[in-house]
Amino acid sequence: MSFTIHGIGVSGGIAIGHAHLVSHTRLEVSHYDVPAAKLAEETARFDRAVNSVRTELEELRGSVPAGAPAEFGAFIDLHLMILGDTTLSVVPRAIIENERCNAEWALKIQTDELLQQFDAIEDSYLRERRTDVIQVAQRVMKALSGQPGYVPPPAGDSDRDLVLVAHDLSPADVVLFKQHQFASFVTDLGGATSHTAIVARSLNIPCIVALHHARQLVRENEIIIVDGSQGVIIIDPDPQVLAEYQLRQREFGLERQKLKRLRDTPARTLDGADIELHANIELPGDVALAVESGATGIGLFRTEFLFLNRPDLPGEDEQFEAYRKVMEEMGGRPVTIRTYDLGADKQIDDTARLAPNPALGLRAIRLCLTEPKRFVTQLRAMLRASNYGKMKILIPMLMNASEVDQALQLLDQAKQSLDAEGIAYDRNVPVGGMVEIPAAALALGLLTKRLDFLSVGTNDLIQYVLAIDRTDDTVAHLYDPLHPAVLMLLSHIFTTADKARIPVSVCGEMAGDVALTRLLLGLGLRQFSMHSAHLPDIKQRVLKTTLADTRPITKKMLRATDSAKLRGMLDKLNA
Repeated sequence: MSFTIHGIGVSGGIAIGHAHLVSHTRLEVSHYDVPAAKLAEETARFDRAVNSVRTELEELRGSVPAGAPAEFGAFIDLHLMILGDTTLSVVPRAIIENERCNAEWALKIQTDELLQQFDAIEDSYLRERRTDVIQVAQRVMKALSGQPGYVPPPAGDSDRDLVLVAHDLSPADVVLFKQHQFASFVTDLGGATSHTAIVARSLNIPCIVALHHARQLVRENEIIIVDGSQGVIIIDPDPQVLAEYQLRQREFGLERQKLKRLRDTPARTLDGADIELHANIELPGDVALAVESGATGIGLFRTEFLFLNRPDLPGEDEQFEAYRKVMEEMGGRPVTIRTYDLGADKQIDDTARLAPNPALGLRAIRLCLTEPKRFVTQLRAMLRASNYGKMKILIPMLMNASEVDQALQLLDQAKQSLDAEGIAYDRNVPVGGMVEIPAAALALGLLTKRLDFLSVGTNDLIQYVLAIDRTDDTVAHLYDPLHPAVLMLLSHIFTTADKARIPVSVCGEMAGDVALTRLLLGLGLRQFSMHSAHLPDIKQRVLKTTLADTRPITKKMLRATDSAKLRGMLDKLNA
């Protein structure tokens, strides 16, 4: 019987194939006492499991094929880093000895403790890194129980399309499955910034996450249609539906081939307005895909990867090398580097801060200003790298003028220290701020007088405006970029920035949503920054747009108060 399941489409396109189910990765953990005389043997068993997983991951890293997306190797390196951290590889040994318990239970205790810390993080990208801790811990659990790390696809199916259906996937799983050329990934768990989503976008294959019960409802070898654009899977489709989607799939494939020809075409509207299309990157290895996709710059380089899953903080030289690499590889194109946006889980003076409400707690620039020495270290590394290209520095989560003034003072301090050491840097490096808090958007004039450019983080801005956590399944459906309040606020930001004659960009998910491109253009946006995979689609929409035609409809949308009418107007705008 045919039926559909709705989730979150994180990578567009259509895939049709036979379902291959991956077993649930969570293992039941038993608890039993270990006699004192056997504690050494139990800790040795734990060490052997850790070493076995380390060997497995190192072999996986070595098996990544040449030309594979950089995300593969980076994610496996991340898992190796987590595995090598004392909190996961050493602390359980102490728990075994102190509690006189089995290795599995000790690992569970420590993993649960780590996950509590990750749960306190507000930033969705960082919060979803808890999944990596779970996945590494589960690999060790499997090693302790003697189970294999993954279940391979059935033999003899290499010549047909397979759709991978799983409760969740780790980056290591994806690397292993890569050789089998899966047409699509669908998972019960995950979000827009999960590893599965990131890798799927890098591979340009359809992917849907947060399906909740797909793993239970789909049967092995069942025909399944994955519509990544609509976020829906169709199980056991009838012949008519199957034929329709096969036609759509062929048309989509032809369209993707045509889009590749636009790589070097300037993003210019039909009435001659030049639009800047930049890429968001998480890691230095993402630059290659950005350039290949035709990005004219990096609009957001997140630096949090340098600070994650390690017992110490990155030094200035380590940070400098990462920033310099990106600057050099971009070959003179502009690169906007954001100062670290870490959440309330940040370890300060070896004391974990678990805020009651991390969204309103100590994070981003607030955290930076409480630890000026660490902030200056990052600013020095950025300034040193500015000598290798065209850099901009972006400060996240600004709320008022005082925060801007303090940040600029610390930047001056970093410059003075470099001057004293005779180290070269760009003395006129532009400094911008992210508009993510409604207070900053409404009182934007306080920021425009002090900053060189603005970048709108629509993900957080919408969440704060609507008081909705889009990662919370119970309210995620209420997250609405077309809410009248959101549109009015965006219009205010663009208009105010234009009057102040400072550039403004959007680096949130709205920038990569082709359905919203003409709306943003009509509101006055001229610079977009998005995941590289979305660039060709956005460029095509820009090339087919006449700004003069968008403005009348956009003005009507700003006056509308009914969501249904707004969506009807959006359809007219995109017709």
